[in-house]
Amino acid sequence: MKPHHLNRPRVILTTRRGMTLVEILAVVVILGLIATTLLVGFSGAFGKAKHELAKSGIGLLVGKVETYRIEKSDWPGNELGLAVLSAPHATPTTSYYVTADQLLDPWGRLYLYVMPGPEGHPFEILSYGADGEPGGEGENADLSSANLRGKADQ
Repeated sequence: MKPHHLNRPRVILTTRRGMTLVEILAVVVILGLIATTLLVGFSGAFGKAKHELAKSGIGLLVGKVETYRIEKSDWPGNELGLAVLSAPHATPTTSYYVTADQLLDPWGRLYLYVMPGPEGHPFEILSYGADGEPGGEGENADLSSANLRGKADQ
């Protein structure tokens, strides 16, 4: 027969070491630095993306204004501007029709229409960028149809 102390299950004592407060703070600081770096990188990409969307929106509106001229034999006037492309001045079946949200730039402001445009262009479509003010650089830079295409035929 075995001795009595051999029948007992063995208990292995292990010590678990937790993280100290300093180690936890170091991890939080490192994660914060990584998050800040990514946020700064992505915010610049979002600004560029909105500029590209604005360029596309201006390009779409230029095409619709030119289609309007072909159908009406005249450019839209400054009084109504780009509103002539949308309801109630145009219907969805009109070839130059755009929805009301297509008249807004990516920052939620109406594209501007000027006739005549600069440097011999018959018209100009503008967005003042992220700040909504004339001038600016980077995300705040103005976008103009006159800078996005060559001289239009008059």
